[in-house]
Amino acid sequence: MTHRNTQRSSAAAKFRQMLKWIALAAVMMVVAALAYIAAITELTLHMAVATTVGVFVSVTLGSGLFALAFFSDKSGHDQTVSDASNGRRHTREGSGPS
Repeated sequence: MTHRNTQRSSAAAKFRQMLKWIALAAVMMVVAALAYIAAITELTLHMAVATTVGVFVSVTLGSGLFALAFFSDKSGHDQTVSDASNGRRHTREGSGPS
């Protein structure tokens, strides 16, 4: 296995582990949000469903996008794109140095 493949598989394993932690954090945030709402007012079914979906999706989406950014960097994908861009620069007519 090459160094790059090892690096990618290691990054993928760390990414899967991060996703588990993100899911756990999202569930904990949903529980905390429902407990807070129940403490200050009556919790209805519609309010509970809306809070559960809203909080869970918001936490997983925000955290997941950050996790993907870190995965992209650690797996070497960013370097591959950077190397390809530096080796082959395309210039349009009228743009760039003349």
